[in-house]
Amino acid sequence: MSINCDKPHLWKRDIEASVDLFNRWFMRFAPKAYRDARVQATTGVKHALQITKGLLTITPKVLRQHPEILPALRAATCPPLARDRLIGLSGISKNLVKCMEQGRIPPRMSAQDIEDDLRSTARIISRMLDSDIFPWLEHRRPPRGEQQYRASTVVADRLCGAVSDPIIRNAQERRQLVNIEKHLKKRGYKRRQPPPGRTVEEMLPGTFGVRAIAHGKAGTRMVSIPVDVAIQPKSRARGALPILIEAKSAGDFTNVNKRRKEEATKLRQLRANYGPDVQLTLFLCGYFDSGYLGYEAAEGIDWVWEHRITDMDALGI
Repeated sequence: MSINCDKPHLWKRDIEASVDLFNRWFMRFAPKAYRDARVQATTGVKHALQITKGLLTITPKVLRQHPEILPALRAATCPPLARDRLIGLSGISKNLVKCMEQGRIPPRMSAQDIEDDLRSTARIISRMLDSDIFPWLEHRRPPRGEQQYRASTVVADRLCGAVSDPIIRNAQERRQLVNIEKHLKKRGYKRRQPPPGRTVEEMLPGTFGVRAIAHGKAGTRMVSIPVDVAIQPKSRARGALPILIEAKSAGDFTNVNKRRKEEATKLRQLRANYGPDVQLTLFLCGYFDSGYLGYEAAEGIDWVWEHRITDMDALGI
């Protein structure tokens, strides 16, 4: 039985209620999420300043020992350097930059190539450091405590400004998953993550898992498909495919229509492996307009609105 996809006469009212819910949450909690990220970013920038002695010793050795400081260094230049701009200016390996921003050096890259690329990276960043933020560079003297703190907060603001949308999106997703978990526990479900290496079909009846892995097919190749929540109803036998839910939130109408094909692709891959009866249900909060909803409905995808979470019961939980 369909939940919302076959009720277009209700969509307008639900869209308005969904937007209102997101905006209320944003006004109350998004600033805190941003502040928390800013505090963490400031700590990271102070760490980079300490390691490089106030940016006076940006060397291949330092970068090799502490690759995690690269994002802070990119934000310390004038203008701040995007990853691709740094790669273009320095001619270094894209994979090296990607690995460094994950806090590591690529293990298969030759020692000489690493040395050459790190030297080029250090040269470009040192040349482009923002002297207005780091006034001590002119005299080649380590910064005083107050100078270091002030510079750290400025660079942290740059870092958070570049990733503010993901910060908000991740905070909202965590909130959605908490609400789903509370709803399921009220109905007697227990959280039991599928054991590592096990499929979601092995979940016990009356349990649910968060950020579980199902399996799909892309052509002839098996692919792992992450799902936000997998629920094995109490009435289903062990070995049946659980209910699969994808939490989605959006702070504007534009981005959702750019990304609306993602769920359809995921559902096709799941059906290629498990059969045509597989369902993927969306859990929506925010700016999802009738164009988005119509597209998902045409693809056979239904949804539950967060502002009416009891609709989830219609899934058979």
